[in-house]
Amino acid sequence: MPVRKVLVVDDSPTDLANIKDIVTDAGCVVVTATNGEEAIAKAKTDKPDLIFMDIVMPGMDGYAACRSLHAEATTKGIPVIFVTSKNQKADRLWAQMQGAKAFVTKPYNADAIVDQLKAFI
Repeated sequence: MPVRKVLVVDDSPTDLANIKDIVTDAGCVVVTATNGEEAIAKAKTDKPDLIFMDIVMPGMDGYAACRSLHAEATTKGIPVIFVTSKNQKADRLWAQMQGAKAFVTKPYNADAIVDQLKAFI
């Protein structure tokens, strides 16, 4: 199924706007959230085809949000791609263990985000 609706989750207004612009330019509808709790609520109501999510956020972090999304029947099939400044091997492994499908490291470029969109089309 082609990616049509994407949820972008980041507490940084700059990163949120940048990723939103990249995904919108790629032809997708974008829904945004600024923390893990909001991401889970929007995933349940908006039913995105893909989620780009930061890891380090106030309140519920991306790891916990990813675990919660994959524990829910209605959201467990939505691929989560982390976009984060965390770049250690342990971070990547932990992300995979939480259910993430891919990992993009900040600073990213538009191609890195678009490549992930293409991987799920």
